[in-house]
Amino acid sequence: MLFQIIISGLVIGSVYGLIALGYSLIYKSSGLMSFVQGDMLTFGAFLGYTFYGVLGIPFFISFFMVIFLMFLLGFAIEKGVIHRLVAKGVNPIYTVLATIAISYIIQNGSMVLFGSDIKYFPPVTSIKNIKILSLSVQTEAALCIIASVIFMILFNFFMNKTSHGTAMRAATMDPMAARACGIDVGFTTGLSWAIASGIAGFAGMLIGPVYGVYTTVGAVIGRKGFSSAVMGGFGNMLGAIVGGVLLGLIETFLSAYVSSAHKDIIAYSILLIFLFVKPTGIFNERAIAD
Repeated sequence: MLFQIIISGLVIGSVYGLIALGYSLIYKSSGLMSFVQGDMLTFGAFLGYTFYGVLGIPFFISFFMVIFLMFLLGFAIEKGVIHRLVAKGVNPIYTVLATIAISYIIQNGSMVLFGSDIKYFPPVTSIKNIKILSLSVQTEAALCIIASVIFMILFNFFMNKTSHGTAMRAATMDPMAARACGIDVGFTTGLSWAIASGIAGFAGMLIGPVYGVYTTVGAVIGRKGFSSAVMGGFGNMLGAIVGGVLLGLIETFLSAYVSSAHKDIIAYSILLIFLFVKPTGIFNERAIAD
């Protein structure tokens, strides 16, 4: 029982962590808040269901197709909407409102395109369960955890060991100095939004085979992902992952041993506690203006 609870917590926690990673990446690269990540997950999951469940394209090919299309969508949103608003010099709150508007457009557009009923992915493999320490684990759940870990390792390598990752970090730290060094700050900002969107599509492809896909799944996960980012230290990449896993485990244990009806109340109460007691999060990310 305990092992199954931990596995369930790691599955949903890894997805929270991925969404939180997207929030943190956008914030660190542009200084802006985005509330579109959750619905990007929904759209990515629906695309995955269409490619794999309806068109019959092999799962792993569908997987990369979704990530690529979501990457392009994120880049288009940044260049078509966010960049134009920033260039006009509007108050940052209007860009936040724009992301909320985009979020509802994606959510309602998904309902029009795919319907409001729950879509279930066909089995990813012919193996329903795998054995870990003599205990049975759903194959899709194990793939979700493994894929999340691999992605986080690759993402860390990209950000710290590649020229594009270094350029993104430089543009975040000091845009003026980055421009003086020949870095295209506008492109790196668009790239960060594209990567965040790709991450959301990645998370949607992981969560779809486990829980199914419906139009509000991303809205719920998006809010929990935002809470995870705050818990870890908003803008801190490692903190986003740790916060997501921690929140997932807390929720799962509460559902198992207390009541699933109270897990959302307690989850958001934890968020408020962090905001009041430790707004810098677990990893002490700067959160209070001087």
